[in-house]
Amino acid sequence: MENTSNSPSRYFSSTRIAFIAMFATFAGVLYILNFALPFAFPSFLEFKLSDIPILIGAFTLGPGAGAIITVVHILIKLVVKGTSTMFVGELSDLVTCCAFAVTAGLIYSKNRTFKGALVAMAAGTLAQVTVAVLFNRFVLVPFYVRVFFNGNWDPLVGMMTPLFSNCTKETFYNFYLWASVLPFNLLRCTVAVAVTMLVYKRISRLINSVNHKLYGKQEQNGHTVAKLNVAVTIAAVSLVALLVLFALLRYFVF
Repeated sequence: MENTSNSPSRYFSSTRIAFIAMFATFAGVLYILNFALPFAFPSFLEFKLSDIPILIGAFTLGPGAGAIITVVHILIKLVVKGTSTMFVGELSDLVTCCAFAVTAGLIYSKNRTFKGALVAMAAGTLAQVTVAVLFNRFVLVPFYVRVFFNGNWDPLVGMMTPLFSNCTKETFYNFYLWASVLPFNLLRCTVAVAVTMLVYKRISRLINSVNHKLYGKQEQNGHTVAKLNVAVTIAAVSLVALLVLFALLRYFVF
C-alpha cells in the first residue's frame, strides 16, 4: 500500500483529519453497540467491533492516527452512554486498543508490504493480548473487587460459574485470564485483522486519491490549503475538548 502523506507538514492536513474523524465516529458507533457472547465468555466481557475501524485507520493513516481514533471513539461512547465502571473499563479499552492498533500501525509504517502487514498484525495481536491479561490481573479485577464489591469475591466468581462450574476465589484467575481474557482478545483481534486485510488497500487508495486531488496543485493554492488545514485542525481540537467536557459533565453532573 502506498504511503498516505506521512510528511510532517501534511500530518494534520484537512483530509487526514476528516478521515480520522470518520474512522473515530464509525468506531464510536460500533463501541456503543458492543455485545456479550455468554455462550463462550463471561457476560461482562463485551465484544467490540470498534477494533476494525481503529486498525484500518492505523494502517492507512499511521499509528498516531490510530491512537487519536482510539481516544475519540471512547469519548463518543462516554458522551452517549456514560460509564458504569468509573472510567476504569474505558481505560482498559484505551490501553488494549492502543497496544493493538499503535503497535500494528507502527510496524506496518516501516514495512508497507503484505508480509509487513502480517507481521504488524501478529505483533499488534500479541501486544493486545499481553496488555489485556496484565491489565485485568493487576488493575481491573483488583479495582472491581475492592471498589464495587467491598473485597468480596463472590459476585465475580458467580459471574464465572455458568461457564466454569469449578471456579472459586482461589482458581478465579486461572479460569478468567487463560480461559476467558486470552481467547476473548484473540477473537477480537482475529476479526479485526480479517476485515482489515479485506478492505484497507481500497480505503488507502481512496485517501491517496483525495490527497492527490487536494494537494496535486498545491504550488498554485498552497496558501489556501494551509489556511484550510489550520481551520480544520482548530475545529477538530475544539470538538475533542467539547467531547471531554460533555463526558465529564455526564458523569459528575447528569
